[in-house]
Amino acid sequence: MKRILAYCGLVCGECPAYLATQANDDEMRSKIAAEWSESLGGALTKEDINCDGCLGTAGRKVGYCNECPIRVCAVERGMENCAHCSSYACDSLERFFKGAPAAKALLDSLRDGESK
Repeated sequence: MKRILAYCGLVCGECPAYLATQANDDEMRSKIAAEWSESLGGALTKEDINCDGCLGTAGRKVGYCNECPIRVCAVERGMENCAHCSSYACDSLERFFKGAPAAKALLDSLRDGESK
């Protein structure tokens, strides 16, 4: 399977919602919905856990991903991912990176590769 890198640097193929959707696994969707409902303080159902990856405007996206300001900005700018943006790393990304240091490291490595 080709690696799908979200605009923010998360790897879609490592996301449980993406994996459950691609496997069409309702048991896994139910488990994720319960875990995320508890950790995020929401009320998700297995029907909420459907994602075909963050990129572009087509395909299913899990709740917040549809309105994620990082994703919205990258789509509007036509970016492959945020590593290619002249505003890298913007305030939205810096806040996001506090909880996702691996995403920062991945985008930083892409930027470093561009500058060589």
